[in-house]
This record gives sequence, structure tokens and C-alpha cells, in this order.
Amino acid sequence: MQLTEWTMLAVLGVYFWTGVMAGWARVKYGVAAPSMDGPLPFQSAQRVQANTLEQLPLVLVPLWLCGQALGDTWAAAGGLLWCFGRILYALGYYRDPAKREAGFIIGMLACGALVAGSAIGLLQQA
Repeated sequence: MQLTEWTMLAVLGVYFWTGVMAGWARVKYGVAAPSMDGPLPFQSAQRVQANTLEQLPLVLVPLWLCGQALGDTWAAAGGLLWCFGRILYALGYYRDPAKREAGFIIGMLACGALVAGSAIGLLQQA
């Protein structure tokens, strides 16, 4: 199950990156903590980080379950697709919040695939 474990680290790496970007935006735009209000680029960086945090349970739990129930390769593929989607989401949001949809859709499809893969694997084991 090593691919799943490395993919879980990649998921956490994406989250870490969004946190660094939010911190960098706070410094760049002079937004002192704990304020969450500032120019649009700062707000976008904060939203990307918060939205990615909100997504973590939706990806980490089914990623692990899929790895256990269906297989390492399937789980890793779904998790890496989520990473790709979240990076695309972030880069789109940083440019223009209206350009985040493709990354959001890819990430949600990856979560759905991981949940479905988990259910299929569990049903096969029953």
C-alpha cells in the first residue's frame, strides 16, 4: 500500500503549499493577523487555503479506504487526480476567482471516484 501512503503525503503537501501561499499573501499585502480582510489577492489566497482544508476529510478518508478495499494503484490514482485538481483550482483562483471551476470539478470527481472505489472494494470483499 505504499503508493497510497505517498499519495496521502502529496495531499498534505498540496495543503501545506496553500498555507504557505496564504501566509505569503498576508505578508505581501500587509494584512496583520487575525484580520481576514484585505485586497482580493489576499482574500483569494485565504479562501484557497480554507477551501482546501475543508476538502481534506473528503479526500483523505476515502483515499485510505480505497487503498484498503480496492487497491493501492486505484487509490493513488484518485488521490493524485485530487492533487492535480486542487493545484489547478488554486492557480485559477489566484488569477481570478471565477476561473476556479475546472480544478474544483476535477477535485470533486476524484473524491467521488475514491468513495465509489471504496464502496466497490468493500462490496467485493463482502
